[in-house]
Amino acid sequence: MSITRRRFLTLSSAAAAMTAVPFRGFAFAQAPAAPPAATFEAIRRNVGYFTARGGTIGWLSNPGTLLVVDTQFPDTAKICLDGLRERAGRAPDLVLLTHHHGDHTGGNSVFKGVVKKIVAHARVPELQKQAAAQAQPNAASPVFPDATFEAVWTEEAGDERVTARHHGPAHTGGDAVIHFERAQVVHMGDLLFHQRHPFVDRGAGASIQNWLTSLEQIAKAMPGDTIYIAGHAKEGLPVTVSGKDVLRQRDYFDALLSHVRKGLAAGRSREEITALEALPGFEGYQSAPPRLTLATVLGVAFDELSAR
Repeated sequence: MSITRRRFLTLSSAAAAMTAVPFRGFAFAQAPAAPPAATFEAIRRNVGYFTARGGTIGWLSNPGTLLVVDTQFPDTAKICLDGLRERAGRAPDLVLLTHHHGDHTGGNSVFKGVVKKIVAHARVPELQKQAAAQAQPNAASPVFPDATFEAVWTEEAGDERVTARHHGPAHTGGDAVIHFERAQVVHMGDLLFHQRHPFVDRGAGASIQNWLTSLEQIAKAMPGDTIYIAGHAKEGLPVTVSGKDVLRQRDYFDALLSHVRKGLAAGRSREEITALEALPGFEGYQSAPPRLTLATVLGVAFDELSAR
């Protein structure tokens, strides 16, 4: 699905005129003044995704419902909202959040008051407050969800059934996987970094060991033709992948933890363990310094396994 070039330029110019707001945390840096390149792409059975800057936004547009998954930043959220309104001829009904990070929730302020409610895992408000307490003095206050759930949330959405499920601590302590059950499309949020070194937010309750387990459980529970939406992908690669790619990230974490365990057993220091230049079998993974590098992820794994 695409919007007209004239309409896209109008939306992009309007978004560029908005004041960018800094957020604390992964990818919460000051948004650039130039309008981002935005893409609306249909996947299957009225489910699609939107990319611009920040975590991938998912959407469902059918005769009964218009909903979105995650909200990116205020300027890109405005592009997304206006484009979806043009597509559906109506305002969205619902926002689902995959976790609390500002590149996934910074646009909540744009959707608040437009949608009927914003839904997230029960830990998201707490983690938003924690991030806000560490934010720069001029940072905008977070917009919190209106409703939360502990383990599973399910709702009929027109001719689709949408389920949000928490698999325990992984990327953060409050992740949710969004499953469009009849379309067999799963929005993974930042549980899936497609061929990129991931951000592991240990301060927000992350667990690499349970992240690995969660990826395996999710992939094995879904049919083989399931399409997964990644929160982020290596430049030039798609954000939609198969179950093989989900299991490949599981294998990435398995290799990562194995390297750290061997180093700890040999009495190596944190500096020695994190000096690995490339993880065998995953040499092509993209880095995004300073947080999204192999050394950073190895350091988090070292702290987790040594209980620091």
